[in-house]
Amino acid sequence: MDRTATLTAMKQAITPACMALGVFLAASTAARADFRLCNNATSRVSVSLAYTDGEMWVSEGWWNLKPGACETLVRGPLAAEFYYVYAMDERGGEWKGKAFMCTRDREFRILGREDCYVRGFDRTGFFEVDTGKEAKNWTVQLTDPAPARPNP
Repeated sequence: MDRTATLTAMKQAITPACMALGVFLAASTAARADFRLCNNATSRVSVSLAYTDGEMWVSEGWWNLKPGACETLVRGPLAAEFYYVYAMDERGGEWKGKAFMCTRDREFRILGREDCYVRGFDRTGFFEVDTGKEAKNWTVQLTDPAPARPNP
């Protein structure tokens, strides 16, 4: 067999295998489920996340995201319907809410949401993200707040 015939035979054998691998990779990518957060604001943000693992509340942080960056905060299918997010930017802006969780200034993973101050933590208001009962993945998009309008 000459070299051209050998290369042609190899291509014919490899092409179906590569196509099968491509279909497998596409299927595994489509099946992936995560809780992601994207920073669509104009400055860097620091993000913390809270959720229940079915038995206990967990809060953790900090993820630092540059403008335009996305980060996976929870890998795999979502186990909870509600997640809670707190974020702040370099300019002092905040994305917050009324669900209070324990945090601290440096990297953390805190179990429980009670007695934050007594346990030496800060108490921070997180906003609720309702992913629905059937969601397997979710992405939160942080954007700059609308500028306040002056009163006439």
